[in-house]
Amino acid sequence: MRKELISDATLVSSYIKGDESSLEVLIKRHKQRIYSFIYSKVYDRDVAEDIFQDAFIKVIRTLKKGRYNEEGKFLPWVMRISHNLIIDYFRKNNRMPKFDNGGEFSIFSVLSDTSLNAERALIKDQVETDVRRLIDELPEDQREVILMRMYNDMSFKEISERTGVSINTALGRMRYALINMRKIIEKHNIILTN
Repeated sequence: MRKELISDATLVSSYIKGDESSLEVLIKRHKQRIYSFIYSKVYDRDVAEDIFQDAFIKVIRTLKKGRYNEEGKFLPWVMRISHNLIIDYFRKNNRMPKFDNGGEFSIFSVLSDTSLNAERALIKDQVETDVRRLIDELPEDQREVILMRMYNDMSFKEISERTGVSINTALGRMRYALINMRKIIEKHNIILTN
């Protein structure tokens, strides 16, 4: 049977079993779509080419380690890898909001920034939606602190008075809320942009 007619899932499994040419068929089959997607985000041919190659290096590593479990959804999986690499590229070049390690998401300061540049304005709505979905998954006490702090701009002193807990407890809940949000992001492989 000609390789062009074989399904992605079959090609992936024959590549895992050692047939190197199967990967070439997959790359040829999806290159245009993946490359166009990357280029539509970065508008730079060299950068798009680099990200495309990095995506397939990651694909190869994951397949070789036997960690691929996408149940035949090869293209969406590679698109997700590419998307993550695009975000990494923007973060490295300080062209997108990023999480800092200061305990609070710097993303929230971006959400309230009125002079958003075009790039940030595009992702703002989607990020807000994604962040709200994450917050909804938190335990009630943590969700309460996040909402008061981020959306009502309350100080920890005000939060402690409103909720009847000490400032330290309010700070602890905030810390756990952020840790849990990061865990949810990793667990669901959520990308905080569109």
